[in-house]
Amino acid sequence: MMNNDVLRSIRYMLDISDAKVVEIAKLGGIDVTKAQIIAFTKKDEEEGFEPCSDEIMAHFLDGLVFFKRGKDESRPPLPVELPMTNNIVLKKLRVAFELKEEDMHAVLKASDFPVSKPELSALFRKPGHNNYRPCGDQLLRNFLRGLTLRVRG
Repeated sequence: MMNNDVLRSIRYMLDISDAKVVEIAKLGGIDVTKAQIIAFTKKDEEEGFEPCSDEIMAHFLDGLVFFKRGKDESRPPLPVELPMTNNIVLKKLRVAFELKEEDMHAVLKASDFPVSKPELSALFRKPGHNNYRPCGDQLLRNFLRGLTLRVRG
């Protein structure tokens, strides 16, 4: 799934302004401008559209974790995981919103996309593990839709 789609979905889900997105990205350790965020949140065919890089998305998701849960100053900052995959996006959202396995199933069920326990746990395994499964665009899209229903009510 494109980073721009994920950014748009999260922005809508949390009902936050472009300035707040800039602030969250700054929490994650990257400086972006409001103009860049506006370009990232435009549709592909709109004039002024700019693709969001993996690096910006990674820092934004780290900032989202800090925004939602707070930053532990006693821990050293974790290295940014690149390239961004749907699995990493799913993992970061799970951490940011403090979702347990039952919550993840409820979110996916709310968007009419139920996933079995083994399928879900396979998404969070390390690449190269025997049971690792890449997260598809459809699953991530449905997860974002279900999480939006949960957050916005």
